[in-house]
Amino acid sequence: MSGYLLDTNAALFALGAPERLSPAARAAILEGPNLLSVVSFWEVLLKSMKGKLEVGDPRAWWKDALDQLAATPLLIRPEHIARVYSLPPHHQDPFDRVLIAQALEEGLTLVSTCEVIPRYAEAGLRSIG
Repeated sequence: MSGYLLDTNAALFALGAPERLSPAARAAILEGPNLLSVVSFWEVLLKSMKGKLEVGDPRAWWKDALDQLAATPLLIRPEHIARVYSLPPHHQDPFDRVLIAQALEEGLTLVSTCEVIPRYAEAGLRSIG
């Protein structure tokens, strides 16, 4: 598979503040194809429930995000979770770690705003920050 897996912040910025993304990230998202993981939906839902993120109804955010980003949903598969085990311990964000594993397992480039993500290149990750 080829394309761009958007991390949660990249998707949020693309939808609400695209100027906060790098020119390379904006270009990748415009080029596509884009994928949005259900991991991001889960993260948005949890942060919304805790009052740490305001996206209106987070259940509606998912469909709107897929539509506006012309993205295909990426489901979590057992192979993705298993891949987390072999990742270097550069950081402990469980959402990012699953997204990294999904990108690696599916042969996708991860579009991310996280400064730690490029360190996963040693594991074979292609990323755009």
